[in-house]
Amino acid sequence: MQDYFRYFASPPDPPVWGLGLAASGFTTIPPKSPYPPAEHPENHALLWSRGRVIEALQVVMISAGEGVLETRPNRPTKIEAGMVFLLFPDAWHRYRPNPETGWVESWIEVCGPVVDALLPSGAFRSDPVLRHGVLETGIEETLNRIHVHVVADQPDDPAELAALAMQVLAQCARASAGASPVSNIQRAVHRAERYLSDHFSEPLQIESLVKIWGVSYSHFRRAFRTQTGYTPWGYVVHLRLTRARALMAASDSTLEDIASQTGFSSGFHLSSSFKKAYGMSPDPWRKDLAERSRSL
Repeated sequence: MQDYFRYFASPPDPPVWGLGLAASGFTTIPPKSPYPPAEHPENHALLWSRGRVIEALQVVMISAGEGVLETRPNRPTKIEAGMVFLLFPDAWHRYRPNPETGWVESWIEVCGPVVDALLPSGAFRSDPVLRHGVLETGIEETLNRIHVHVVADQPDDPAELAALAMQVLAQCARASAGASPVSNIQRAVHRAERYLSDHFSEPLQIESLVKIWGVSYSHFRRAFRTQTGYTPWGYVVHLRLTRARALMAASDSTLEDIASQTGFSSGFHLSSSFKKAYGMSPDPWRKDLAERSRSL
């Protein structure tokens, strides 16, 4: 991940999604380097001698190195790799890396009605430091998705950024509540969902994957169905059919072409799976869709 920070213009009205991404950044601070980096806006300047107060909620994750955080009325707290700390609106704070280690910080700043409702609700404990269960919640991955989106050379998507920011807050709330550790089976199901979502159109050997992940396939299959509502193979078929329907709706491609793009062995295989899932074959479904589009 490349170093960057970005502050977004504040909209005149509350975010339509209830939550807005006000700023984000990712920075590697080498040992014995000045902190913080220069060029942050004046209202976000952080001088150790006087601390800082900001109007929004910040979520800061330290993925390497160590340092210290001080908030009022709490005592200075040592921050280590794998921890997250929350900077609450209008609350004095200051923090910095240990000069001997530096650190890697990943952060977002959010505002809006959702934040205003969450803070007094007790979703986050008064201790701003999340020490345990952070990595298991997936906060680091979600923050990275935000960074990738922000630094990409494409127009901003407020809805997607708001959804990702909301996911970070939910993951922080889970870590703050001291959620139970994720079991090997749960972790395997999560990995399988991600893997199958990325590779559903390819030939798959799900049992072999599960064996690599070190869990029993019978236990995995049962847990997968409990968590997703599908058997593992049923989930693959669902993903393939969802993609096939999108291609049918957006193009005039033949069933054979669509089958080859979505992992089905043939147009006949696609058609029979489609009819079993939706109660009608692809050709009548396409005609019905076209007629409804013309009537709009």
